[in-house]
Amino acid sequence: MSNTDVALQSAGGALAAPVSESVALISVIERAARDPEVNIDKMERLMQMHERILSKQSEVAFAQALSEMQDQLPCIEERGIIKNKAGGKQSTYAKWEDINEALKPVLTRFGFALSFRTATGNGGITVTGILSHRGGHRETTDLTLPADNSGSKNTVQAIASSVSYGKRYTAGALLNLTSHGEDDDGQAAGGTGQQVRVITKVQCDRILAVVNRCSPGVQGKFSADWPEPNTIPVSQYDAILNSLESAAIKHQAALSRQHAESQQQMEVQQ
Repeated sequence: MSNTDVALQSAGGALAAPVSESVALISVIERAARDPEVNIDKMERLMQMHERILSKQSEVAFAQALSEMQDQLPCIEERGIIKNKAGGKQSTYAKWEDINEALKPVLTRFGFALSFRTATGNGGITVTGILSHRGGHRETTDLTLPADNSGSKNTVQAIASSVSYGKRYTAGALLNLTSHGEDDDGQAAGGTGQQVRVITKVQCDRILAVVNRCSPGVQGKFSADWPEPNTIPVSQYDAILNSLESAAIKHQAALSRQHAESQQQMEVQQ
């Protein structure tokens, strides 16, 4: 039995304790490195085990810090206004600059950083939100959107608008953010005193998944009608989803026909 095997056995009790696992394993690796009889494969397995322990520890630290931070996250005031076709207020939303300003001090206090990646392709813009913790663990979520061509936006403004929405959506998904209306503290407009029930995150994700299968024209109209899909009232969910699914089926059928016709043309040319 080599010195490395003895070290592994002696460290067995320490490895059973979560707090000292990494320290014990480092000690084993150091002894193994000084052992002229060490097996390279065994060393690689030890290093892989150490990496798994560190990864698990950073994941636990992430979850603990996120749990402690939840009660400290602010409820964001909705100062953004979405107007209907008549020019009246349809709904409100929290602006990204307000979200970012309110979040930064809290994230820093608990060792978190929020960053984003953007990519374009297939006629859409994908925004990836990345929540990183100082312990090394990170969680990501992404959202693909068409360019927001509502109003009189130029190409650059349309992309910037979609990116801003993507940041708001992914940040909200990662941190479970809440917001409230500026004038009525989250109550329905019109002075009824009753809160409007909106769709859940699962329902919103389902709608967005169907939208991504629709034609660019339908995607653009949906973005114009619902710049903030998570504000869709529950009462309109079924009608909107059914309409979008019908449009998606038609678009996918048209794409299939185009593909078949293209294949036939290629066969004729050959």
